[in-house]
Amino acid sequence: MAARPRARRGGRPRLTAPAAGEPHMPAPPPLDIAAVVAYCEQRVPPHALHQVRMEGRRPVTLVERRAPWRPEYGPEWTSSPVARLRWSVSRRDWTLYWRDRNHRWHRYEYSTPTTEIAELLEEIDRDPTGIFWG
Repeated sequence: MAARPRARRGGRPRLTAPAAGEPHMPAPPPLDIAAVVAYCEQRVPPHALHQVRMEGRRPVTLVERRAPWRPEYGPEWTSSPVARLRWSVSRRDWTLYWRDRNHRWHRYEYSTPTTEIAELLEEIDRDPTGIFWG
């Protein structure tokens, strides 16, 4: 079972290191990581950062974080993984995955592996199937 992420204070998106027990993956290109951070920064307008945030975690997983909404649930922000981008060292490309209700990741069948991470971020944003944003 993966370690529970700590609540993040402040509104800046970030890309965090893998939690204890998660496999270590070779580092993807730094410019691609910068693109993920920029995507997270532009996804939520500044006036809403006290309620919702986007973060990237390693392996590259986009996570929506929401502020506590009921006192009986405690002060922790909730986390909901939106999409995972996997870097293949051998092929030097990215593949997009979606998460099901049982917390299993599946390859997103409407995109092909690509060297351009921006293409996959655009597909997540467009979300033609409703699988990422509902």
